[in-house]
Amino acid sequence: MQEKGTISIHTENIFPIIKKFLYSDNEIFLRELVSNAVDATQKIKRLATLGQYTGELGDTTVEVSFDKDKKTITISDRGLGMTAEEIKKYINQIAFSGATEFVEKFKDAKDANEIIGKFGLGFYSAFMVAHTVEINSLSYQEGAEPAKWTCDGSTTFEIAEGSRTERGTDIVLHINEESEEFLDKWKLQGILDKYCKFLPVTIKFGTKTESVEDGEDEEGKKKWKSVEVDNIINTTSPIWTKSPSDLKDEDYLSFYKELYPMSEDPLFWIHLNVDYPFNLTGVLYFPKVKNDFDFQKNKIKLFSRQVFITDEVKDIVPEFLMLLHGVIDSPDIPLNVSRSFLQADGNVKKINNYITKKVADKLAELYKKDRKVYEEKWNDIGLFVKYGMISEEKFAEKGKDFVLLKNTKGEFYTLPEYKEKVQAIQKDKNDQTIYLYATDVNKQDAFIQSANKKDYDVLVMDSPIDSHFIQHLEGKEEKTQLKRVDADVVEKLIQKDDAFANLLSEEQSTKVKEIFEKAIDNKSYSVEIEGLNPEELPVTVTMDEFMRRMKDMAATGGGMGFYGSLPDSYKVAINGNHGVIDKILKAENQEEQTKLAKQAFDLALLAQGLLTGKDLTAFVQRSVGMI
Repeated sequence: MQEKGTISIHTENIFPIIKKFLYSDNEIFLRELVSNAVDATQKIKRLATLGQYTGELGDTTVEVSFDKDKKTITISDRGLGMTAEEIKKYINQIAFSGATEFVEKFKDAKDANEIIGKFGLGFYSAFMVAHTVEINSLSYQEGAEPAKWTCDGSTTFEIAEGSRTERGTDIVLHINEESEEFLDKWKLQGILDKYCKFLPVTIKFGTKTESVEDGEDEEGKKKWKSVEVDNIINTTSPIWTKSPSDLKDEDYLSFYKELYPMSEDPLFWIHLNVDYPFNLTGVLYFPKVKNDFDFQKNKIKLFSRQVFITDEVKDIVPEFLMLLHGVIDSPDIPLNVSRSFLQADGNVKKINNYITKKVADKLAELYKKDRKVYEEKWNDIGLFVKYGMISEEKFAEKGKDFVLLKNTKGEFYTLPEYKEKVQAIQKDKNDQTIYLYATDVNKQDAFIQSANKKDYDVLVMDSPIDSHFIQHLEGKEEKTQLKRVDADVVEKLIQKDDAFANLLSEEQSTKVKEIFEKAIDNKSYSVEIEGLNPEELPVTVTMDEFMRRMKDMAATGGGMGFYGSLPDSYKVAINGNHGVIDKILKAENQEEQTKLAKQAFDLALLAQGLLTGKDLTAFVQRSVGMI
């Protein structure tokens, strides 16, 4: 039996086009061919289950091998196999109308998956790396003859009698010169580990060496010897394919270690399992999120029927959930998925909403079940919850029930609890409740103490997204403002009707302002004389709340770039009621006044961590002289 023919793709030569467009992603040829082998194997198992195949199934391992000398890679299965007629039907007919349309449509394509998925070119991805491809196959059907198909990358093919004696298919790739990098054990191992680690049929790739017991020596100690064993690539039943009731905590933790070997244990996890209105399984883990904005994204792996597709899941998973780790598997997402598909597909949007809801429900459940444990984990999950509330309205609606505010004493409050705690004492003369917050508890200690003296509470807002979360809170909480504890003197942060009057005369105030402006000699600092509690500091340096907040948001990419480029500007509040100011006014001469004013100003800078370099050295030397 020998037959020659032309592949029905209505074009002179599609293979150079495939090679050109798919070159950047050429490693996916192995994923495509192994997936096809797995499909063929699963189909014969299904037929056996239904009684439509009564022969022996035997060993159904899919085997990948290579021969460096012959420059071949072979993928072998014991699946359905194909007759010569089936090869012609399934392999020779590619369903699209012409190369002209193909080239025109995809001349600027960057996504190999997009092209393969669109035109059913899975098998033909072999020609990205091979100059010639052979199919040796024997169908499971009784009386079937083995068939061999050969194609050299042109549109002509040859079908002859095959030599295979067992049911199944061998795909033999004769690797082209540019692709000889794939004739390497570690290269192939890496690709198989990436794409085939959880396929539902056993995949074997060569052998590996293991140590096994070999009796005992004369002293009774165990002896070991090295033996060659099959190198099995995959776990055929990963935990997301199992029922949660059949799994223990150790199973979830060991799977996490398998996915992320160097990571700390996760805080908790969610097992996803839904079959309507779409199919989705998976396990999502909450990692310990470090308090920085360099989120470890692309840690969720997307699968389709246990075949790895991608770890760029941002269209399937909401932005804030990119902080999670784990796997999602949905047969509703095609193996050869493209970005444009993900953005347009209705199921993807439903999956996105479902995952958001499941995560919110899990957090609410943890909070209600054991609030103390939830509080202990807050430092790790707070960043995540706040990020979700800022970026996703549906999550924000649910999140208000389990988001916590933490104060400088380490106490935690829900939003309603905190409002009730502070609104009586921290309400200003305009009927606004003022939440005070610190971003650096150590650096802002003097300001926190000033607030605490008035029995005001101070929140800790030190995560990189808190500047955005503050905006969010002010938008949601009625008649509420948030002010950083060092944005002004405490009397100005929460203005009351019974404020202290400035005891200095207008002439004295003008004089004090002149003395300080001369001592500071810097246009970035504007001097104001305030009537404050005599027990407060003589001089306080602050930055306006609005300006500081805009600069903070600019620093974390909040679209406030204009403010980020502005120079820092500070307010210097002089406490006209403090004894030090009286001492400055009564100093012997102008030089002494300037020196005392400079010393008081430098102390205020020191309290804010703003005194550095030569100014700090001069302050230390001046202090020694004054002592």
